Amino acid sequence: MVAVVSAPTNLGLRPPVRGGVPGTAKAPEALREAGLHRLLHAQGAIDGGVVLPGRYVDNDGRRPAGTVRNQAAIVDHARRLAHRLFEIREAGEAPLVLGGDCSLAIAAGLAARVGGGGGFVHIDGHTDFRHPGNSDGVASLAGEDLAAAIGMHLPELSDIDGLGPYFASGSTAHIGCRYEDPHAEELRRIIGLVVPADDVILHGGARAASRVRALEGLDRGYWIQVDVDVLDPMHMPAVDSPDPGGLAPDELIGLLAALAPHAWGAAVTVFDPDLDPEGAHARTVARVVAEGFAGLGSALAPE
Repeated sequence: MVAVVSAPTNLGLRPPVRGGVPGTAKAPEALREAGLHRLLHAQGAIDGGVVLPGRYVDNDGRRPAGTVRNQAAIVDHARRLAHRLFEIREAGEAPLVLGGDCSLAIAAGLAARVGGGGGFVHIDGHTDFRHPGNSDGVASLAGEDLAAAIGMHLPELSDIDGLGPYFASGSTAHIGCRYEDPHAEELRRIIGLVVPADDVILHGGARAASRVRALEGLDRGYWIQVDVDVLDPMHMPAVDSPDPGGLAPDELIGLLAALAPHAWGAAVTVFDPDLDPEGAHARTVARVVAEGFAGLGSALAPE
């Protein structure tokens, strides 16, 4: 059974303008308005509640060196959300988290470590692999979450409570980056699998999913995090960093439907309702989530 959790965080993103606040915190309720909860409940999903983040602060210029935006608030939210995810997993249910930004990967990683492991499937139009070893511009965890998830970020984020790395690099897959992504080659050398968006477009999501399941260490399933900027901007412009060359909604649905049965949980991130005043793109996300995650966790043996 799927348990739907709202995690309306925007803490990991850069401000859209100086002093501004990213709109991703509005995403769960915008998706509710678009009919997502009705669709999920019709499939048997239950309400997993809300885990609220702290207040977003644009603290550029005042932030201590060697930290990211809203770092303390991100850590606090990750701990509390991880506790909720662990409880849901222990109850034999599959959490489906509606975010929010990509910093949610940290909570999933903490829950995975405490709950006995599993792999990580990172579906995103970008690798999100900026880290202190390859950039002097580390500042926003939503563009650095994959690096943090496998232990390659600041220890305050990638080793919370001594639990890092949250996911083994060999049990981690990335799907969806564009070929020109600046960190794709480095990532290929480190994690188990990198599948660019073009490969899914040409060969389909089922092949990418079978390659994921061939990785080692996935006997207890994996966590899926899907950033909706993996979609092409012609279908999904309501994100902070749209890039051409992405998937169509039906291509993403096919990929998720092939992956979801073997996942113990999932998160959907970076949809920004501020960039969708008519609500049309919320309806696209709602359809992708309802159809793509209909079988979430269905192939895993009960805990």
